[in-house]
Amino acid sequence: MQIRLLLADDHAVVRNGLRALLEKEGFQVSAEASDGQEAVRLAAVVHPDIAVLDISMPMLNGLDAARELKKNEQGIKIVLLTRHDEPQYVTEALRAGVKGYVLKNQAATDLVAAIHQVGRGGVYLSPNISRAVMEAYVAKTEPEADPLTPRERQVLQMVGEGKSTKDVARLLGISTKTAESHRARLMRKLDIHETASLVRYAIRRGLVQP
Repeated sequence: MQIRLLLADDHAVVRNGLRALLEKEGFQVSAEASDGQEAVRLAAVVHPDIAVLDISMPMLNGLDAARELKKNEQGIKIVLLTRHDEPQYVTEALRAGVKGYVLKNQAATDLVAAIHQVGRGGVYLSPNISRAVMEAYVAKTEPEADPLTPRERQVLQMVGEGKSTKDVARLLGISTKTAESHRARLMRKLDIHETASLVRYAIRRGLVQP
């Protein structure tokens, strides 16, 4: 059977390139999304076999979108596209149920293999990633624990993208007071007291692009 895919990347030119590559290989691209929230919405409509998600997307990053999809869509498998090869990102993705982790600069050669491997029920990591994860395992380095809830991470990402508390409330469909509460709580957890430092933290975590 033909594997049905959902593509999510905030750059149309990247999505077009991926679609051309994947359709040439015989995959069916059932839907495209430009941010994580749209990916979650579309998955509920088209029910793809595999979602290919860019990790750095506005509104809802690929990692948190993956968590939402795993929670909402029974049987869906996730392949992440990313420029991050640090072990902490990989281990966090695997813990979130991601089955494929492909570096963007290797996507042309690795993505098709990743989709086939994940479609068969396996796990695929780009070769450079596999080496980095093994080195981290041998060195017994533990990834930094994330103290934030999924909602707090989403608020953090939006703040990092330059959105005001009112913008965050409107986009998430919550009251301004609730948005302020999320923001205050995450700043307290992170022991961060100013917006500039919060933005730097979001960049360091890979939630927004520098």
